Amino acid sequence: MSVTVCTIGELLVEFLAKEPNQGFSRPGEFWGPYPSGAPAIFADQVARLGFGSVLFSCVGNDAFGEMNIARLARDGVNVSGISVLSNATTGSAFVSYRSQAQRDFIFNMPHSACGQLTADHIDESLLDQCSHFHIMGSSLFSFRMVDAMRKAIENVKGRGGTVSFDPNIRKEMLSIPEMSQAFEYILDYTDIFLPSDGELDYFGLNPGRQEQTLVDKLLRRGVGQVVIKRGPRGASYYSASEQFHAAGYPVEVVDPTGAGDCFGATFVSMLLAGSGTQEALRWANASGSLAISRRGPMEGTSTRADIEAFLMAHGG
Repeated sequence: MSVTVCTIGELLVEFLAKEPNQGFSRPGEFWGPYPSGAPAIFADQVARLGFGSVLFSCVGNDAFGEMNIARLARDGVNVSGISVLSNATTGSAFVSYRSQAQRDFIFNMPHSACGQLTADHIDESLLDQCSHFHIMGSSLFSFRMVDAMRKAIENVKGRGGTVSFDPNIRKEMLSIPEMSQAFEYILDYTDIFLPSDGELDYFGLNPGRQEQTLVDKLLRRGVGQVVIKRGPRGASYYSASEQFHAAGYPVEVVDPTGAGDCFGATFVSMLLAGSGTQEALRWANASGSLAISRRGPMEGTSTRADIEAFLMAHGG
């Protein structure tokens, strides 16, 4: 089955602190620059699995922008939707780890090239090639970006396509009013919802209430499928007709950044291509595990052969 997935949002470079708890308030060494941005990682993983992948974004007319475009093109992403702006620089992020699960970020996005993306940058003819649109919550940092998202949603859904949504919440961005307002709008059009279990509180799961309560609420709202990512503990799948859990895989954590993006890209594209839900979830868990085994946010994207070899090594 022919599958072409598009996504919109930040395309940037990332620098990783070398030492745990290094922070940003004192001099320290960093690895990088690495190609990054949650939508870009998602798009790269879709392409590396052999599916059609389109990314709409903006970069500056600089070496960081050139590096990002070259990497995505090499891996098979259609980069025709990436605009090169002469009046802004490519976005950046600095990351410091407190633990494998806790990270601090300093983002340069709203005032960078990707922060200048508007609905006018979305080429309708290119968007018409996409049967599915994926949304990253981390991209909803401006009204301009939200308007671009609305344009893509209306186009894809108007043609009978589908939408997936990963809230991908960053605590550094929760004070942005555009984000919370856009979440409610997007959920009304979401077919596949992909939160992590640590994000459920944000969507109304009060302490002491059962996870199933929130899932039932989302399904009644019209969300067709809910996939809850649990990191090394695997992932859980819910729909109106079935629910199950797929165990994770024990692997050494080198760098967790990008694992959720790879998970989502693999699950969505495999499902769209006709895989059963349990098979798609198993592949998604493997993809996320491979992602955390390499340093750099986009360095852990994997091919079909990579995932098949991983699954064979872990019991098929």
